[in-house]
Amino acid sequence: MSGNEAPTEKKGWFARLKAGVSRTSNALTENLTGVLTKRKLDDDTLEELEEVLIKADLGFAMADRIREVLSKGRYEKGISEDDVRDVLATEVARVLDPVAAPLTLDEAAKPHVILVVGVNGTGKTTTIGKLAHQFSRDGKTVMLAAGDTFRAAAIDQLKIWGGRVGAEVVAKDVGADPAGVAFEALERAKAAGADVLLIDTAGRLHNKGGLMAELAKVVRVLKKIDENAPQTVLLVLDATTGQNALNQVQTFQEIAGVTNLVVTKLDGTARGGIVVAIAEQFGLPINAIGVGEGIEDFEPFDARDFARAIAGAGQENNAAA
Repeated sequence: MSGNEAPTEKKGWFARLKAGVSRTSNALTENLTGVLTKRKLDDDTLEELEEVLIKADLGFAMADRIREVLSKGRYEKGISEDDVRDVLATEVARVLDPVAAPLTLDEAAKPHVILVVGVNGTGKTTTIGKLAHQFSRDGKTVMLAAGDTFRAAAIDQLKIWGGRVGAEVVAKDVGADPAGVAFEALERAKAAGADVLLIDTAGRLHNKGGLMAELAKVVRVLKKIDENAPQTVLLVLDATTGQNALNQVQTFQEIAGVTNLVVTKLDGTARGGIVVAIAEQFGLPINAIGVGEGIEDFEPFDARDFARAIAGAGQENNAAA
């Protein structure tokens, strides 16, 4: 997760990001165009603008803030889409700047344990593979633990990722105790002097008490070996779930002590504004976003890039966001 990427690589990522959130951006543009055909910025227009922003899952607080900013502007002759885009990008960046942070390791922890949690289908195992690739690329020794013992496919997928990035995978048979897998993996990682241990977990609905209790057990077992483990509890959120993602953050935070977030599948939804609502409500660090299945379609979260992309603005204005 180095900051030494060349400008051309950065530009390439922005292009992928903008394409990835195009469904959200296009939906906003289409709806804004419908509202702004009036041109006159009166109370009715402001109310319609606010509804458009709320429907994009940006959240009530953000929609209200943008309405307030626009209402105080000098738009006697009407307001253009570009005006709204500029305000949107600026306000989104203002909310996201404090939470945009790369996933950093505690160098004193050997290993730094990252417990990856989330509901079914969010892309946890793929996220683990992409993180393992980045840590390995940065010269870190990585170990993986197949804690999703409910599905043979999940275990196999993690083994494939381990092979791709050169990471040892601790795995047991389907039906094994996930806490036992986590315990063994941490013991082996400590003995090997690994820098990072990434632990996969079974996808579980945030409203299923029994499965959530099992997740809490995994956390307790890890602390028997290292009272500071897991150093990071990473919740992977699927952007397509929209407002339901807010409930997921709250419940997983209560059960497992979520410390960090990754948002995936932004390329599959017109509801990418949920990233903003999550940031505003919880203030948890957002480490990365995913806009594709490729190993490079995953980058440290940049608030201003995201703000410009979701507003449909160009990168050339990025510095002024």
